[in-house]
Amino acid sequence: MSFKIAYDIIIEGEILRDKRLYKVLRPFIKFIIYFIYRPKVIDKDNIPKEGRIVLAGNHTNNLDSLLLISTTKRCIHFLAKDSLSKGIKKILFNNMGIIPVNRKIHDKEALNASKKILNNDGVIGIFPEGTINRTEEIILPFKIGAVKMAFDTKSPIVIFTITGKYRPFKNNLTIKFEKPYKISNIDLDEENKILMEKIKNELNHSKK
Repeated sequence: MSFKIAYDIIIEGEILRDKRLYKVLRPFIKFIIYFIYRPKVIDKDNIPKEGRIVLAGNHTNNLDSLLLISTTKRCIHFLAKDSLSKGIKKILFNNMGIIPVNRKIHDKEALNASKKILNNDGVIGIFPEGTINRTEEIILPFKIGAVKMAFDTKSPIVIFTITGKYRPFKNNLTIKFEKPYKISNIDLDEENKILMEKIKNELNHSKK
């Protein structure tokens, strides 16, 4: 059996398992996020109820993934650093459907796993900055993975923007979703710049 075939079978198995755990944990995640942080969720109906989709947005905090999970009943497969799939954490995170990424290289395995999920009409959640923005810049330069997987699988992208701070009981947190759009330009570097500008413009607009 080739590595590719074995890899595909494992990925398919994880997709089947993670939905059960995801459905069990999601109500608890939503309760905790809404009870403690009381987020304002704008235009969540822009997330299609079915079909392949890439959710792409800015990264402000380790809790961003939980905030996204709390906004939709759909199972979101997040791309995350591969250290979350090692040791005792592996049991939880792998069965929640994360796709481990080696951020030191162009991780083709992570990209192929993401495209497989999208080709099965799943949902990918990705923070194109690749890390939490701890700078004074409104946004960090984007990695190309989001537009690459969207283009290769003909998946729409739904942009989200997270503004405010995770301050308990302060009603200070907002997440907004934009309408889906598809990438048609074969110049993915240019499309990556467009995606970055779209999110940057939304973040600037929210500050006015």
